[in-house]
Amino acid sequence: MQDLVELLKNNPYPGRGIVVGKDCVYYFIMGRSVNSRNRIFALTEDGIRTQAHDPALVADPSLIIYHPVRTMGDALVVTNGDQTDTIVEKGSFREGCMAREFEPDDPNFTPRISAIVNGDGSFELSILKHQPNGRCLREFFAYEGADEGVGYFISTYQGDGKPLPTFVGEPIEVTLPSADEVWAALNEDNKVSLYANVGGVVKLYNKNLGD
Repeated sequence: MQDLVELLKNNPYPGRGIVVGKDCVYYFIMGRSVNSRNRIFALTEDGIRTQAHDPALVADPSLIIYHPVRTMGDALVVTNGDQTDTIVEKGSFREGCMAREFEPDDPNFTPRISAIVNGDGSFELSILKHQPNGRCLREFFAYEGADEGVGYFISTYQGDGKPLPTFVGEPIEVTLPSADEVWAALNEDNKVSLYANVGGVVKLYNKNLGD
């Protein structure tokens, strides 16, 4: 099991990341461009959405404005894109992910990462990846639950680069630090926002709002 704080401190650009543990969900976004960094998380009736901090700076909203978190019955859906809406509209995590593919941002082809946390504590993580032949590889990882203090981490990228290297392998088993510790561990230049849901209590962190 890896230390999540150290893992994040040693990676300047994991991109967007999801951590799921027992009664705990974290989702963070990072950015390198002005367009990506010009965002905040805002609460909605059934979760959160991203929105522009300064609307005048928005260059292309298509891949940066979406609902990262929504409820679906007694389940919580968390993703790095508008596939959240696809999953909720279909009422099925698998069907929603199977209907989508990686983002069309050549040459990175950013993977779509998604999670669903069920009312009984079981959860599932998914990553949709670009393949050299142009097809989409859809990977799913289903867990019956998590032990106290243990989380499972997946991100869009392994680190910085040109093009950005896609996350590989299974979700990483990590320690579960506090939300404050996660926020502090993210690269100061690149971090944008963090959603923390611990025991049903939601806290948002937004760099653009001074957090």
